[in-house]
Amino acid sequence: MRHVLQRLARGLLRRLFRVELRGWEHYPHDEPRLLVVANHVSYLDGALLAAFLPDMPIFVINTHMARHWWVKPFIAVTRHVSIDPTNSHYLKTLIQHLKAGERVAVFPEGRISVTGALMKIYEGPALAADKAGAALLPVYIEGAQYSLLSRLGGIVRRRLLPRIRLTMLPPRRLVATAGNGRARRRQLGRQLDDLMVELAYAGMNIDQPLASAMLETWERHGGSRVILEDAQEQRLGWRALFARAFALADLLERPPRPVGEGLGVSAGRPGMRVGLLLPNSAAAVIAILALHLRGRVPVILNFSAGSNELLGACHTAQVRTVLTSRVFIATANLDAQVAALSEQVTVLFLEDLKPRATLSVRLWGLVRALLPAWSFRRMAGPVRADDPAVILFTSGSEREPKGVVLTHRNLLANVAQARAMLDITACDAILNALPVFHAFGLTTATLTPLLLGTRVLLYPSPLHYHIIPELAYERRVTVLFGTNTFLMGYGRHADSYDFFNVRLVVMGAEPLREETRRLWMEKFGIRISEGYGLTEASPVLATNSRRHHRGGTVGKLVPGIDHYLEPIAGIADGGLLCVRGANVMAGYLLPGQPDRPRPPQTDRGPGWYDTGDIVRIDADGFVIILGRAKRFAKLGGEMISLATVERLAADRWPEDQHVAFNLPDPVKGESIVLLTTRQDAARSELVAAAHREGLSELYIPRQVLIVREIPLLGSGKPDYPGVRRLVECLSASSPPAGEDL
Repeated sequence: MRHVLQRLARGLLRRLFRVELRGWEHYPHDEPRLLVVANHVSYLDGALLAAFLPDMPIFVINTHMARHWWVKPFIAVTRHVSIDPTNSHYLKTLIQHLKAGERVAVFPEGRISVTGALMKIYEGPALAADKAGAALLPVYIEGAQYSLLSRLGGIVRRRLLPRIRLTMLPPRRLVATAGNGRARRRQLGRQLDDLMVELAYAGMNIDQPLASAMLETWERHGGSRVILEDAQEQRLGWRALFARAFALADLLERPPRPVGEGLGVSAGRPGMRVGLLLPNSAAAVIAILALHLRGRVPVILNFSAGSNELLGACHTAQVRTVLTSRVFIATANLDAQVAALSEQVTVLFLEDLKPRATLSVRLWGLVRALLPAWSFRRMAGPVRADDPAVILFTSGSEREPKGVVLTHRNLLANVAQARAMLDITACDAILNALPVFHAFGLTTATLTPLLLGTRVLLYPSPLHYHIIPELAYERRVTVLFGTNTFLMGYGRHADSYDFFNVRLVVMGAEPLREETRRLWMEKFGIRISEGYGLTEASPVLATNSRRHHRGGTVGKLVPGIDHYLEPIAGIADGGLLCVRGANVMAGYLLPGQPDRPRPPQTDRGPGWYDTGDIVRIDADGFVIILGRAKRFAKLGGEMISLATVERLAADRWPEDQHVAFNLPDPVKGESIVLLTTRQDAARSELVAAAHREGLSELYIPRQVLIVREIPLLGSGKPDYPGVRRLVECLSASSPPAGEDL
């Protein structure tokens, strides 16, 4: 009778909720002891597992929940055991059922999510599986949180019959090396938590074009709810965003072609690369989407770069058309760069396209937005997840910038990884002032919240230290992204109540300074979540979060990443981090090979990427950045981290900026020079600080050079090539510390 009811329920649920099963081939029919662990997003979850799992498991149900009248019909037709989690003996009951060869299903969160993200993970299921020698079978439930049976009313748009996807991962066993006691509990609990994070990552569909993922988010959250705002007070929902993107796609397809100015966007084949020179604005997002709708690849240019760098980027990426805005060019004083660009490529201005946006063009855009998926397929043609989605350029912190080809899968994988780590929900309000030519600003701070149905407020410049805190106050921002440099600027200029509604601050691109961390904690009561990433990784590789945080680290590696540490001579407690995963780039674009990106590869084979960073990973999985491999100096046979030298100066003079550099030395092989904006900097103060911290004299720079300002990139990071040129110039004259240069 129970099997008949199961088949009936399976057919009914499949028809009503269009249930999609992924990974169901991993189900272990021959596993004698099996514990099914799943996320918990609605009251429908138990029925879904009971209907679609090949074998009906015993469900672990909270005793208090089992008393509700509407739960009793479900438990009447399922195998279940009522457990009081406040009773210390509940684990014994769970272990007994597993040892008896029963298949048991449990929700490790212990409650239905009230955020839509993972909640706290309890250790109990991990301990039970360990004691019983049972395998864990992870199942992720996606979509049920949008049903009327979830607890997300007022947070997401709930409806009667949302589409549901059930993702199953291969079974695995937890392995603890510690003996009995608290250490073993911690190990097992951490492994279960890591498994649930990996499960949350696996539950998102990354094997599709970015535009299709946006359409899926539109279906989940509705088309009229505002999800994108900018400083020009544009407020767009998904329907308006796609309608404008369809209209712009038409205008770009056959733009006016001035005599002698090259080809327009319509020239060439699908996959053609088009440059974008735009600030953080709704127009930038519309332009990226419009190019995707036509099967083109946006090349997002760094508007803070010089003319030679912009021309070099266009040459490397084979860009023949650049889309920009006259207002932006005038405001940002980029006339010289655009004049240089216009000599070699066609420069299109959005303002020149606007008169051609007739009523018929706008209406046709609205019509296409009524059937957006069909219109996208018809206009773009076949688009695969492995096709290029965007080309960014490295900051050139170590050498000349290179083109980084990121595919649709790369971007969506990193969005899924960030979603699994950070509890960003649809009711948040995101403020992003980081430029979209930077991977952190594009993927993490723009695409991730958009694909979670979260409202994003784009601001064109992160340097407006007075305006951004006021904007956060007025718009009741809850999540803020930034770099250490920018966060320090906001913290110094903001009123202590400006960030009253902010609950999460995510920082990356450069190390978090102690002064910045202390300022935000003491002035605003906010703990900054420091992360780590690279453009080549789309960009996030690790991050702290509200669920897992450890000061002095950049958090844990994101799920879906394989890694190893390559040993480095002279560094005993760390190694060179090499990674592989779906978020790692397709390859580099080099000037000599613009048609064939050079894929990443290390000694272990293709797909592995050498990050160039030397790290240490502690027993709990937290990553400590020791420094860039190229930012170590070798003095007397010992490896000296330039980042440590900079930290020494920052602790002594927290109000100023400092960069350490290594130069050839005829005696020691290399010597360290410190560039600082501290006008009364004295080397003797660094000597005393190093002695207090127990550092050897090798960490004391041979020279301290004082400058008015340190060259910075648009992301706020030091411009190391520019710094090197400045250091070589200044150190040649060997000025004493204290002289203003």
